[in-house]
Amino acid sequence: MNTTLISEKMEIKDNTFARQFETLVDGKLISVEYSFQEKKIFLTRINTFEGFNDEEFISELLKNIMEIAYERKLKVVPILPKIALFFRKNTTYRDLLPPGIKI
Repeated sequence: MNTTLISEKMEIKDNTFARQFETLVDGKLISVEYSFQEKKIFLTRINTFEGFNDEEFISELLKNIMEIAYERKLKVVPILPKIALFFRKNTTYRDLLPPGIKI
């Protein structure tokens, strides 16, 4: 099942077959890989194209993914240090972390 979710700023496709959220920047794919276990989504990897280093865009993408987690009533487990850093900088999303996870 592939669903497309549109936020104010970006269109995000949930590619359930590839287990990743996808969006396009200048026609090139940016994705955040995930896996599910119970009611938790594990964010495992961010894929960008060569030369892409727009951290503000990645932060906006992660904010949109957090909104998807709220809608689906999922807890978020940040596997990647960059995503853990996102939680440290954006404390409003800390309630998405499962009990026992400290960032």
